[in-house]
Amino acid sequence: MPIIEITTLNHPGVEIFSTLTEAQLRKEHEKAEGIFIAESPKVINVALNAGHKPLAMMCEKRHITGDAADIISRSGDIPVYTGERELLANLTGYTLTRGVLCAMRRPVEPPVEEVCRNARRIVVIDGVVDTTNIGAIFRSAAALGIDAVLLTRNSCDPLNRRAVRVSMGSVFLVTWTWLDGGLEQLHALGFETAAMALTDNSISIDNPVLTTLPKLAIVMGTEGEGLPAETIAKATHVVRIPMSHNVDSLNVAAAAAVAFWELRSR
Repeated sequence: MPIIEITTLNHPGVEIFSTLTEAQLRKEHEKAEGIFIAESPKVINVALNAGHKPLAMMCEKRHITGDAADIISRSGDIPVYTGERELLANLTGYTLTRGVLCAMRRPVEPPVEEVCRNARRIVVIDGVVDTTNIGAIFRSAAALGIDAVLLTRNSCDPLNRRAVRVSMGSVFLVTWTWLDGGLEQLHALGFETAAMALTDNSISIDNPVLTTLPKLAIVMGTEGEGLPAETIAKATHVVRIPMSHNVDSLNVAAAAAVAFWELRSR
C-alpha cells in the first residue's frame, strides 16, 4: 500500500477528503456508485467488517503505525495520504477524529421488498434532515432490534460523513434503503404502520395491541413539523408517547429510541 506524504492542500487525489461536497461524493465523483467518507478507526473497521470497499485513506503520520495500522493492513493496495496534524485539519476543515479518514465505495441500495422480506420491525424516516438525528436513530435502531430502515427521499443521506460518525458505524449494521412508494407499499408487503404523532385520536405507545402485531413499521417525522397530515391519515395506527410537565414532544432521535424499545417484537 503506497504511503503518500502531502505538504500542500492541492495534492492530487486528496480532493475527495476536502473540496468535494457530500452531494458530489454521492453522485458526481464516481458516476456508477459514488463515495462516502468513514471517520475514526472504530467506524472504519465496522464498515470493512460489513464488506464495504475502501478506495483511499488519510491519516496523521503517528497513526500509520498506531491506530490506523490494522486498517491499513486489511485495506489492500489503496493510497494512504498522510501529513502533519495541522495540514490535515486545514485540508478537511476540522481536526480528524482519531486521526483517520477512509473514502469508501457507496453500496447499491437494495429494493424495499428485499429489505423488508424477513423483517418484523422496521422504521420509516420521513423528512428528517439533521445529520446528528439520522446517526442517532440508526444507532438506536441497531441497538434496539430494528430490522431495517427506510427513508423518504427528502431525508438526510445515512452515509453523510457526520451521520456515519454519530451512528458509530451503525449505518453499516442495519439494512436500509429509500422508500419511494409511501406507506401503501409497506401495507402491500403485510406491514401495519404506526405514525408517531400527537393527535387527538392517537393511542398510547404502551397500548398492548401494538406489541402483538407480527409486522410493524414505525414512522418518524421531521424535527420541527412532525409527520405530514397525509402520512398520518394513511397509517394503520397513530401512536403518541405520553408527555409530562407540559412538554410538547421529544426530539425525533429520543422519540425513536423510546418507540423502538416499547414497540419491539416480543
